[in-house]
Amino acid sequence: MPAQKTVLSFGLVAIPVALHTAVQENDVGFHQLHGADQRRIRYKKVCEGCGKEIRQSDIVKGYEFEKDRHVVVTDEELEAIKTEKEKAIQILHFVEPGEISTVSCARAWHALPEPGGEKAFELLRRALIDEDKIAVGKTVLGTKESLMAVLAHEEGLVVQSLYFADEIKDPPKARAQPKVAPQEVAMARKLVQTMDSPFDPADYKDEYQARLKKLLESKISGGAFAAPVKSGQVNVADLMEAFKQSIEQAGPGKKPSAMKKAGKAK
Repeated sequence: MPAQKTVLSFGLVAIPVALHTAVQENDVGFHQLHGADQRRIRYKKVCEGCGKEIRQSDIVKGYEFEKDRHVVVTDEELEAIKTEKEKAIQILHFVEPGEISTVSCARAWHALPEPGGEKAFELLRRALIDEDKIAVGKTVLGTKESLMAVLAHEEGLVVQSLYFADEIKDPPKARAQPKVAPQEVAMARKLVQTMDSPFDPADYKDEYQARLKKLLESKISGGAFAAPVKSGQVNVADLMEAFKQSIEQAGPGKKPSAMKKAGKAK
């Protein structure tokens, strides 16, 4: 996907940038097949009026203002109603990193400076790091205004879209808060401290996807597939005993992948 060109508006400073998608999907994809003959299931876009199959180039956007009555809006018209500020990412203020909830975060892009914006880009990056701040702004993506966060790191800037408050759902129900003894809290804290280690995304792999690929390779070649041996789980009736065994198995400084399962607490 080509980079999106935009501008980071920082006070009276305009920084031209290109936004490159920061994540990619590595999941194995499956097609839907007819079980009887294993042929692909296809979905066709059909006009409910004339019954004909419609090409993508013949499809336009329509807003239904009454039942079965629409007004057609073109991409050019949608772009024309944007103000210059809405075409840019307008930085409004700066916040502490802990003020943005992880629930608010949506899509992410790597931002790279366009020609002429390199120095201003670097100054913004350095200021965010030195002040330990995140920039919060707004822009219009497609047909929707979005909150945006700009985060700095050693390599550059990451732009993250955020959900508005009215888009975030409350928990489905109130959570019961049982009474806990001080020694139980101390044991839970000790387990957290024992498992405390730096986070490096490279330490984590999608192990299920690797096994899925092996399954597919074995089916393609006609060979046998050996399913992973199930590790026996130990049922621990006492919650404190479960914490104790977990602490013993974790050990200080161990990576999550090296830690054995502590069993299931009842």
